[in-house]
Amino acid sequence: MNFARALEPLAAFLEDLDARWAVIGGVALAAYGHLRTTLDLDLVLEAKIQQRLVAFLESRGYRTLHCSSGYSNHLHDDPLLGRLDFVFVDPETAEKLFAATRWLKGPHERPIPVAAPEHLVAMKVMALKNDPSRSELERADLRFLLRQPGVDLDYARSLFARHGLEATYDELREAT
Repeated sequence: MNFARALEPLAAFLEDLDARWAVIGGVALAAYGHLRTTLDLDLVLEAKIQQRLVAFLESRGYRTLHCSSGYSNHLHDDPLLGRLDFVFVDPETAEKLFAATRWLKGPHERPIPVAAPEHLVAMKVMALKNDPSRSELERADLRFLLRQPGVDLDYARSLFARHGLEATYDELREAT
């Protein structure tokens, strides 16, 4: 997948809508300096633009693989445009998440909005809880995120506690 090629028209579309968005997932981790293999582009957006976004993607040749109120996944036949995954958040979550978004260098050195490490931790904790088969990958990402300068570790621990994963937090912190 060519992340820059997939992101450019998407970013232009979102900017035309004046929509708030941020990169999450593997590309976000890469922007923070944690390089790992990723085969898709993940973004978080305000839920209110979901229908317009899905229509835009389908007009550009993406097939919608799944669409629910909180998530959607889309795949293009052109492997360079690849798979796009979206998380849609409610207005209250959006306020918190987008207030903390950081602009970092992304594909081709283009500045991109990236979710704050704490918000990436929140998403990774949910993924760890919901899909134990991804445990090794999620734990590696979480170890990296918990070492980021300025991360609110008390808040991060509360995220783990909310899902009954305090022991996992303690284990990851000991490894950092």
